[in-house]
Order: sequence, then C-alpha cells, then structure tokens
Amino acid sequence: MIAGGRTRVRCGLYMAALVATRHHPVIRDFYQRLLAKGKLKQVALVACMRKLLVILNAMIRDNKPWQAPA
Repeated sequence: MIAGGRTRVRCGLYMAALVATRHHPVIRDFYQRLLAKGKLKQVALVACMRKLLVILNAMIRDNKPWQAPA
C-alpha cells in the first residue's frame, strides 16, 4: 500500500506509470525485467513510478526534452 507523499502527485504518477508500462519502451522493459525477477505487479509498478519521477526530475533539472537511449 502506498500511503506517503502528496495524494494528487501519487495518483498522477500511478496513472502515468501504468500507461508507461504498456507504451514507453524504457519503462516497459524495466517493468518486465522486475516481473521476470519475481516481483509482485504492484511492487514493480511502484518501482516504475519512482523511475518515471527520477527521469522527469532529470529532464527538468537539465532543461532538456526526452531523449531515447542510444
């Protein structure tokens, strides 16, 4: 259960991560790797939420748009 943090941000991140696990290649591969290691789906999704947040924070910090990994 996720209880910490701001509810609105958490809900937004949850939905974004849910969509990203289906459509964003980097997040989807990360999610599938976690599931293959035996992680629960909800645990893997929360890890994707964090990864997405870290990516977004780095984009804002560097003032750069998304760049697909080479």
